[in-house]
Amino acid sequence: MVLLEFSMSPLGKGESVGKYVSRSLDIIDRSGVPYKLNPMGTVLEGEWDKVFGVVRKCYERMRKDCNRISCTIKVDYRKGHRGRLDSKVASVEKRLKRKVKS
Repeated sequence: MVLLEFSMSPLGKGESVGKYVSRSLDIIDRSGVPYKLNPMGTVLEGEWDKVFGVVRKCYERMRKDCNRISCTIKVDYRKGHRGRLDSKVASVEKRLKRKVKS
């Protein structure tokens, strides 16, 4: 299983790109892949091909009307572990003995 964090946005479309980001979030949400949105990107959890397939769909949609796209991707693979979208934060909270903002 992998956690994949990515951020994808068009260049040359002005300061606000929420219109484009929300289209990607619709693709992500409809994919059925577990995810968490954060202010700087989205984290997906699943098998390698599945999560990269979701990123590809976001890219394919964005490139229809965007001539330049910036994308960053970070991947964390850990064999045999699921549910890390929540468990990684829970582990830190356990050590701190308090809730943190997430």
